[in-house]
Amino acid sequence: MSERYQFVDINATGADAVRTAFANQVAYCRAAGAPVTARIAAALATLLDAPATGFARRIAAWPGAPLADALPLRAAGGLHALHLSGTAPELAPIYADAEDINDAAIVAGVVARHETALLPWLDGPPQTNEAGRSSAFIAAMLWLADRGLPPRFQCLEIGSSAGINLMIDRYHYDLGGVQVGPQPGIIAFTPEWQGNHPPQHPIAIASLKGCDVAPVDLTDPAQALRLKAYIWPEHTVRFDRLEAAIAAAKADRPDLIRMNAADFVEAELAKPQTAGTTRVLMHSIVWQYVPEDQQMRVTAAMEAAGARATPDRPLAWIALEANRTVHHHELVVRHWPDGEAPRLLARAHPHGAWVQWAGE
Repeated sequence: MSERYQFVDINATGADAVRTAFANQVAYCRAAGAPVTARIAAALATLLDAPATGFARRIAAWPGAPLADALPLRAAGGLHALHLSGTAPELAPIYADAEDINDAAIVAGVVARHETALLPWLDGPPQTNEAGRSSAFIAAMLWLADRGLPPRFQCLEIGSSAGINLMIDRYHYDLGGVQVGPQPGIIAFTPEWQGNHPPQHPIAIASLKGCDVAPVDLTDPAQALRLKAYIWPEHTVRFDRLEAAIAAAKADRPDLIRMNAADFVEAELAKPQTAGTTRVLMHSIVWQYVPEDQQMRVTAAMEAAGARATPDRPLAWIALEANRTVHHHELVVRHWPDGEAPRLLARAHPHGAWVQWAGE
């Protein structure tokens, strides 16, 4: 299987699209310093040659767009959960990145023996909640405050997963030397900062509320395991962050409700806004999973609310999402009442390891 990333239509469907999705996942993981996840994805791809289980057949005959649906990561998450729970000890050599073993044979055997446990992992998109992305949110708020918007933010998040980024006011950030948040904080973030530092400006979080179609309860060990399964095993710091977030959620649960993105945004924007606050919609690595009709409703709701915004009650939209054309993750901000066009503030690592700042 090729390990070269192919620039293809993210909405492509069919057997060839499935193979390309797995090949791209292998290439992406290797480029991102995740060789173990690349090995798992490559081994899963070999099941497509002669699908012998219902799990493999379902992947091979995927009815949707496998790249947009993150199909390889759904399947890999199931295997990682089996490994983390100790249910499939034969996977341990792969996750230890051992050499001279037959990855394909090991994975095929595990799939055959644990198909019942694996099939549900194909039913929904990966839950990739990552606290490191909050650094980009905070940087965007610093920029908005520097533009003259009230520096007291009422935050709304869609696709909140377990609500880890609904606890951003409990974390500490060192953003190119700019210090924000309590010290030491539940978690401390010091992403590699490239370019000028963001504006230095005092900000405050007035409120945080989020939604998800399938919210994860961090205080439930089974649900926490599911979230851990989507963390690439090479990224050990992310496991440490998740454990810290679990402890924080047990102490004070984030305000997270079960609702789709469009219903949530429409409902929240219809509520009164306190004078002297900036209402913010924020989301990270989730827009691709929001159905197109909901994307249109969210956009329409934001633009309608933006038309009503005032300098004392402004509205902002902060998005850290994948640009599927240039294959970068971009921090883009839009704000009202001036109706300013979307502004690219930064390119960023999807897990918060670095930020390439482009704002003033």
